[in-house]
Amino acid sequence: MRYVALGVLVFYVVMSLISLAMYGLDKRAAKKGAWRIKEKTLHTADFLGGWPGGLLAQKLFRHKRRKAKFMVVFWAAVAIHAFLWATAAYFWLTA
Repeated sequence: MRYVALGVLVFYVVMSLISLAMYGLDKRAAKKGAWRIKEKTLHTADFLGGWPGGLLAQKLFRHKRRKAKFMVVFWAAVAIHAFLWATAAYFWLTA
């Protein structure tokens, strides 16, 4: 069980770093008027566990925070992960 938890933690860290980098690259591209990363791609990274990195990037780069539609989907990803963790904790504690 310990290795599973460690693996999940490593996965979240890796996905968060990927998400952070993608937000940073997108912000740089936005400033330069260059090719942008699709919002769908940013959301995919967030849904795959990179939402902590996405949240950090939004604060560090001040990026995507004012786009209401984007933020609704972002917080939906966070809520889904919170629900999954709460469900897993419930079943682990009651097993």
